[in-house]
Amino acid sequence: MNNHFNKILGAAALGVLLYSCENKPKQETKVEEPAQEQVFGTTYQDKNVETYEIKNANGIKMKVTNFGARVTHLWVPDKDGNPVDVVLGFETLDEYLKSSEKYFGAAIGRYGNRIANGKFTLDGEEYTLPQNNNGQTLHGGPGGMDYVIWEVEKSGDNSLVFSYTSPEGEEGFPGELKVKMIYSLTDDNEFKVTYEAETDKATPVNLTHHSFFNLSGAGNGNVLDHTLQLNASKYTPVNDVLIPTGEVATVKGTPFDFTSATQIGERIDQENEQLKFGGGYDHNWVLDKSGSELTQAAVISSPQTGIEMEVWTTEPAIQFYSGNFLDGTIKGKGEKVYELRSAFCLETQHYPDSPNQPNFPSTVLKPDEKYEQTCIYKFGTK
Repeated sequence: MNNHFNKILGAAALGVLLYSCENKPKQETKVEEPAQEQVFGTTYQDKNVETYEIKNANGIKMKVTNFGARVTHLWVPDKDGNPVDVVLGFETLDEYLKSSEKYFGAAIGRYGNRIANGKFTLDGEEYTLPQNNNGQTLHGGPGGMDYVIWEVEKSGDNSLVFSYTSPEGEEGFPGELKVKMIYSLTDDNEFKVTYEAETDKATPVNLTHHSFFNLSGAGNGNVLDHTLQLNASKYTPVNDVLIPTGEVATVKGTPFDFTSATQIGERIDQENEQLKFGGGYDHNWVLDKSGSELTQAAVISSPQTGIEMEVWTTEPAIQFYSGNFLDGTIKGKGEKVYELRSAFCLETQHYPDSPNQPNFPSTVLKPDEKYEQTCIYKFGTK
């Protein structure tokens, strides 16, 4: 009798379960749900901060967070096939928020580099931006795209699609700017960044990427032994607050000549007014190109690991920064100290302060135009 009762009870329970399942509201199937990791385990601006991991078929792997679309880790095989993390950064959001260096691995906008006195005039109207660098506006201001939560529209094994809408007046800029940015790791060993943007009002736009690289490994000494070649025979000299003077000068006969491969440290401490202003290299090189085609801008390598990185871009210029403001007070991943000149940045871009320099290529994006740029960091060994 107990067995008979249990059978009846089981049948009734199954009936209830089937009825419940059949009458549940149907949910849409989500395609390619992002593989989110709660590594940072916190929120910023009332939004979840997540990390994502992508990789290619050849052992290159990257971790990225939606906070500032930052690259936090980038492992590249060295000459012996061992993975080396070649970007500076931290393990937690709190460390990024408290750091004196706020741009590690970040997406930069609306305007990469400096705008003089935080002011520019466009279509007869003057715009005032927050000043965050010696009286200038640097990298879009203190609330720029490096300090917002980007939406991850799509994630896959080897790519992430980010989007962000900057509202009218954000950091003082005119117009609503809609940005889409794709990070991908190709099987040609490229870290590829593709930018798109549209606006509803004329506005200056100069997007870039700000990874701090050390091809010997993040925190493994300085980069003065790295060999650098820049496909640029001219650069834009600056004043003592690193704003371009307006001159486009030849690099020939100066410490800024990297037209042939040269160690970063070879001339960095020479007596030179421009090096003094930057505390080393922190300047804009004008690439030897006339159009917007994708061209090689730089090649840099570490003698320690044999890792070589090429930089390709559709942009007319590149900022080379030799980590002059790193001073040994920052501890990064693995408790490693980031000492003076322990990283370099190669930021593809339009010229600094273009909104105030009529002889520089225009950075103004209009409502009937589409902003499209590509930057590629391609890895290999030598």
